[in-house]
Amino acid sequence: MSKPGIGSGRRALKRHINGMLLLDKPTGISSNGALQRARYMLEARKGGHTGNLDPIATGLLPLCFGETTRISGFFLDADKRYWTRIKLGEATNTQDREGEVIFSSDKTVSAEALLKEIDRFRGQFEQTPPMFSAIKKNGQPLYKLARKGIEVEREARPVNVYNLEVKDFDGQFVEVEIACSRGFYVRSLANDLGEALGVGGHVVELRRLGVGELDVADAVTLEEFDALGDPSARAATLLGSDSGLGHLPKVDLSVDATFYIVRGQSVSASNLPDSGWVRLYSSHTGFLGLGEITDDGQVAPKRLFTKTRSVSPRSDDLRTNHRI
Repeated sequence: MSKPGIGSGRRALKRHINGMLLLDKPTGISSNGALQRARYMLEARKGGHTGNLDPIATGLLPLCFGETTRISGFFLDADKRYWTRIKLGEATNTQDREGEVIFSSDKTVSAEALLKEIDRFRGQFEQTPPMFSAIKKNGQPLYKLARKGIEVEREARPVNVYNLEVKDFDGQFVEVEIACSRGFYVRSLANDLGEALGVGGHVVELRRLGVGELDVADAVTLEEFDALGDPSARAATLLGSDSGLGHLPKVDLSVDATFYIVRGQSVSASNLPDSGWVRLYSSHTGFLGLGEITDDGQVAPKRLFTKTRSVSPRSDDLRTNHRI
């Protein structure tokens, strides 16, 4: 696999690349580390990921490049799907296999007991985030405090588990598939399940299967992406900037409405929803970005791409009335 060079031989990251890469992140690398490798392969000037995956985790990591980074935050709020393998009988300080064992038990757990206790983690409930997380306390990430041996009280947060299915259990290791809301920590599930059973538990394997409507089956590995040969070939495989946003209503704007909305003005349009965020399209330029419905029933620009600035109105008369 090609990697960033050092010093004068380093390839310039200067290409204006727009689009999304669905990456199947390998284990042993941070989300940012995976992003920087893909960014280097594209020679992309700007890139961002859509939410951290733990270094031990594999699976779907959508990466945004160029102006697509303007909408990357919407994937933080998206529902997620995971597969995990939990070891019962040991709890660790990180709630995964990389931590130190802080509790162990040789108590036997029956399948009946497991299924009874795991039922409490379905539906809506409050979950306490782990200390080893990026959540900030007084501006300081919790994981930095945890590495210093400092533990602080964390507020439980509401989460929703839409589906939780036990795929396998051998008395010690349990495999589970989960569909959940944003903010859910699989490591906390492992820890809390182990506590409920009185034996302790931690994550030994974790794989993200989906983010919103995006699926890991459509993702590529870093090796597969690298094998495409050159930055242009890799860029040609990127998904459009509106990928994964199908849950937001689509709004088609006229050329005239487009002219004004890209200049920061609210406009009227047909078939607008009553409220919320929408995807904005123009027959002239395609996907424009995102807007939000205003209290007076118009749509206001919120996350637009700069390429749309070249749009011109069809008539000068409309310059005095952009509510089309």
